[in-house]
Amino acid sequence: MDTTAWLVLTAVAVGAAVPMQSAINAQMASLLGHPLYGAVANTGVATLCLLLLILAMRTPAPELRDAASAPWYLWLGGLIGAGFVFGALYVAPRIGAAAFAAATIFGSAIASLAIDHFGLLGFAQRPVSLLRLAGAGCLLLGIVLLRSGRS
Repeated sequence: MDTTAWLVLTAVAVGAAVPMQSAINAQMASLLGHPLYGAVANTGVATLCLLLLILAMRTPAPELRDAASAPWYLWLGGLIGAGFVFGALYVAPRIGAAAFAAATIFGSAIASLAIDHFGLLGFAQRPVSLLRLAGAGCLLLGIVLLRSGRS
């Protein structure tokens, strides 16, 4: 199997873990008494795991002045991650794992179309086409269909 196939399979596995993470984090939030505590537990464990991986791989520390000189928007990645973790553990149990997954994929697709169309954040410019918009429309239809079967 070539590298691209392995990367796609890895992405599928990561995507498959998202609804499990949402459910686990929601249960932790319930146990701790508030969704924000569930999010803190999640990101705390994630930070600890990443620090252990850095130590195990003997990854050299970055230059702090490089981090300090980074454009302000590069720091939004952590904010977006925290928002996703909190949103997932709060929203997914209320609308269902499938509807949540479809809605996040739709949001990702719409944002990606804009990023591609305008060539934002270092991506090559790829204009929006009717076919690409139709693809996003199919994702939206998927959300509607997934939500229509709710009990």
